[in-house]
Amino acid sequence: MTLPHLVLYSKPGCHLCAGLREKLTAIAPGWFHLEERDITTNADWWERYQYEIPVLALVNGDREVRLPRLSPRLSAAQCQAYLQQWFTRLPTA
Repeated sequence: MTLPHLVLYSKPGCHLCAGLREKLTAIAPGWFHLEERDITTNADWWERYQYEIPVLALVNGDREVRLPRLSPRLSAAQCQAYLQQWFTRLPTA
């Protein structure tokens, strides 16, 4: 079975990004693959996400499906329940 692939768009010094990264890292092992992308390293990512980070996307085949923004107040368990809804809705490659 292939694990779902999530991409977290973030930047250094972003406390909201750090909080989401911490929760996702806690629930990721064996459940999904997490890739973090620093938007300061790519002009296209910067242009697209500079005012919206953290941004979470689910890789679905050859495209990324941007997920609705998670509240920073959610616990790791609540994040996991939220993501489970997306994993069952969208087939992943």
